[in-house]
Amino acid sequence: MAEKTSFKLKGAGDASDSLSTEEKQYVLSLDIGTSNIRCHLYNRKAEVCGRCSQQIKINYIEEQGVEIDPETLWVQVTEVIKGALDDGQANADEVASLGISVQRGTFIVWDDDTGKPFHNFIVWQDTRSESIEKDWNSSYTMKVVKAGGKVAYGVSRMKRFLAAAVINFRTNHLTIRLLWLLDKYPEIRKKARQGKARLGALDTWLIWKFTSQKSYCTEMSNASSTGIYDPYIQAWNGFFCKLMNIPIELFPPVLDSDTDFGVCDKKLFGAEIPIRAALGDQQSAMFGQCCFREGDVKLTMGTGTFVDVNVGPKPHASVQGFYPVTAWKRGGTIVHLGEGSSHTCGDAVQWLIDTLSIESPAVTASLAMSVSDANGAYFVPGFCGLQAPDNDFSACGSIMGLKSSTKKAHIVRAVLESLAFRVVQIFESMASEVSFPVQRVVCDGGVTANDFVVQIISDLIDMEIHRMKQLDMSALGAAFMAGRSIGFWKSDKCLSELITVEKVFRPDRNRAKEHLLKMKEWKRAVERSKKWYLTS
Repeated sequence: MAEKTSFKLKGAGDASDSLSTEEKQYVLSLDIGTSNIRCHLYNRKAEVCGRCSQQIKINYIEEQGVEIDPETLWVQVTEVIKGALDDGQANADEVASLGISVQRGTFIVWDDDTGKPFHNFIVWQDTRSESIEKDWNSSYTMKVVKAGGKVAYGVSRMKRFLAAAVINFRTNHLTIRLLWLLDKYPEIRKKARQGKARLGALDTWLIWKFTSQKSYCTEMSNASSTGIYDPYIQAWNGFFCKLMNIPIELFPPVLDSDTDFGVCDKKLFGAEIPIRAALGDQQSAMFGQCCFREGDVKLTMGTGTFVDVNVGPKPHASVQGFYPVTAWKRGGTIVHLGEGSSHTCGDAVQWLIDTLSIESPAVTASLAMSVSDANGAYFVPGFCGLQAPDNDFSACGSIMGLKSSTKKAHIVRAVLESLAFRVVQIFESMASEVSFPVQRVVCDGGVTANDFVVQIISDLIDMEIHRMKQLDMSALGAAFMAGRSIGFWKSDKCLSELITVEKVFRPDRNRAKEHLLKMKEWKRAVERSKKWYLTS
């Protein structure tokens, strides 16, 4: 059995390339999102010199299972990296470092002796553990934990106990899906107790594969997104592991986000490439947007919506159900985020396109602006329930206020307005929980290309929103951190100078008054959509 170590086993991190860092011209970024694998080759001006992408081959198992075959994924990853190098007419020995950005919560467990996986990757969207989630959240045990958290917070005023008082498990957390896996395959739990099984989210598995099994580790942004890592003590939560009968031996060592993770084996790409950054996708986009100050806010509107606030060196303890995550740890300094999300965003736009036979997402903005209002129609973006601050996973998606005079354009406008209203709802709730002013708001993701949506958000939050020219911010963030860690870029200020603003959305308070009236009615529709799927 291979000795478990943090990262530097024999040969890990000892790149012996002929060119120095100063002579190397590129940084490579690998970005694995929910649907696609992308690789970008950046030069010192952060210009994309080569790129390649493939759609992830996802297997839908039964009604609720979502899996990825690890061998298929590995072939795709290596092909995409080689494709980006070829596209940029570059060799691997010209690459100074590699940064990795990954979808969070997707995991795999493999045999430590053979290196073979026990199962396919279980994707964060997999909901086969739904019954376990409900059982745990409604259990007497969790009621005792929450009550104990309230008492402990009242005595100590320590915010980690306040977070425990409002905790709820969700299927998108690795923890619940891992518990489902261990219950289904008890031999994995047995192997883990014996120290013969290794768990990895995508970052861990990729580093392990790239380094030919020499480096086994994760880093803080991905660890903090699992639901079992305690950001307050910076360690895997032994209490919850014991409570849920999850062997703590399964979990990898947790490193800084910009450490020396080892090198890609020379056999893979023709030369060793140092791996010098790993991040979760939302944290990586935050770094790519250069949100380095407390109060910086990143708004991502892709398949789902994410609102991330830089809350500085201390974890964010939310009473409204927002999840405390680590942004990154570099040079021994930790930055934490407050994160709110809505699981319905880009898929609502796609629903419009499919249902109403709309040509493309770009057409939706002009359709929405072709009418003065939604004619009393309100859409609730609850295809996957409602996340914080509503915290109702039994809520349904709905459209209300339909009339015989309702036209296609009215429905389009209602949907787009609802996506903006949901962002504002999250933003205002999060802003009410932090003790410092919001400094700057930036946006990224496919839906933010819709000026109609972003302008409504700017009006309602009464702040400018900056949309950058650069696309694929998760990829850029991983590249930025990998480059900064080796001095390819000398300072954070240098990074800020490399990104450029494509458009600034400025608030209009007169329009905001009209939006506020509509948002008030929209909230009524949200309330009527709650508890729809509750069984008596």
